[in-house]
Amino acid sequence: MPRVNRTVVLYLLLISSSVFLLFQLYYYRKYVSKGTGASGVAGVPVGRCTGVQVFLPGLGSSVRMPLFLIDTAVLSLLSQDALRQRDRLVPEPHCGFLCTDRPITAFALQVALPLAAEQKGDDIPLHFLFRLHGYVIQVVFLYERSGNYLWHGALRLHADMDRSFAAFKQLEYGRHAGAYDRPELVLTVLDGLDVRIPRNVTRFLSEQRHAVSWSAVTVTPLYPDDSSPDAVDFRRKVKQLLHLAARTLARINVPFWLSSGTCLGWFRQCSVISYSRDVDIGIFIADYRPDIISAFTDAGLKLKHKFGKVEDSLELSFLSFDVKLDIFFFYDDGDVMWNGGTQAKSGRKFKYVFPPFSLCWAELLELKVRVPCETVDYVTANYGASWSVPVRTWDWKTSPSNVMENGVWPPGEWAELIQVY
Repeated sequence: MPRVNRTVVLYLLLISSSVFLLFQLYYYRKYVSKGTGASGVAGVPVGRCTGVQVFLPGLGSSVRMPLFLIDTAVLSLLSQDALRQRDRLVPEPHCGFLCTDRPITAFALQVALPLAAEQKGDDIPLHFLFRLHGYVIQVVFLYERSGNYLWHGALRLHADMDRSFAAFKQLEYGRHAGAYDRPELVLTVLDGLDVRIPRNVTRFLSEQRHAVSWSAVTVTPLYPDDSSPDAVDFRRKVKQLLHLAARTLARINVPFWLSSGTCLGWFRQCSVISYSRDVDIGIFIADYRPDIISAFTDAGLKLKHKFGKVEDSLELSFLSFDVKLDIFFFYDDGDVMWNGGTQAKSGRKFKYVFPPFSLCWAELLELKVRVPCETVDYVTANYGASWSVPVRTWDWKTSPSNVMENGVWPPGEWAELIQVY
């Protein structure tokens, strides 16, 4: 099917499904609610319980895409401790989950991202809001990305949007874009309704708290990929190494982000810098684990050097696929963050200072990875205001805008603090 037609088909499917759902909402508002007065099920406000009862069969049966519950207030009730607490506090069992105090319940539709939209940043549906008796159902579109994860965009409100339509400040999804690992879904029964939920609710809730993502369809590369054979081969090796590093660190539960030249390549050209010849990642020293080195060597990487110590300027370097992986550990000094560098032959220490930053999800080489949310500040600190201009000649001791001398390691400690393999 041509690319443009996939987007059209998706729109037609969603429009027809929405029309069907709105008809059901109209029917319940005009006829069913008349017979129930102010209550829907056993004294539960009609807006909450009836709204979900209408919504799930309506949209769930009219679209052929996985629809599942992502509302954190409801999902948080599904732990065993929460279930016991609910049984003690909720006298009416007919609506013990979906009738929370919030006026909004969030669901997600998992859809395949149309290729044309992914490449060109075309307008795609991101959120639907349905309202019944002041109660709102939010549908978040989670698009399948090439990095085997799901992504949703930020909620877009037009200037003439009725701000009273919903309690927008209470929306849990849409304040920013988000990225999630693809969850395994299970079918369960909540308040008498068949509902799909993530099998691992705890993991999904943890992801939701840290799901901030760069917009996956709006980052535009400033430079095209180098198509030379050497550059293509280098990207292939970097992809292998980056995926291997991500799997290795995930096994020991150590988060990382793209740093230095690898971060610059992602931000400037949505790829890697073909002449950089290495991969750079950052790890907060608070996340350091003593088994990091053994985890990488067990994965087949060779330790190339180890500089510094946990308390000061720790840096690791590994080699795989003829590409070097540099791991820089970052230290939090309150108003600044920094990582260290060491010159092996002289013992000189260097310090690279960054403004404080948080982490967001992004995608590089079909991998969901973290990057500094404040990316412009991050790359500007490291590469100066002209970071958008490629520079092929680079000296790590003098070229960075944020580098400064940081003393010399004591010669008596070199054997421990400067290890080259």
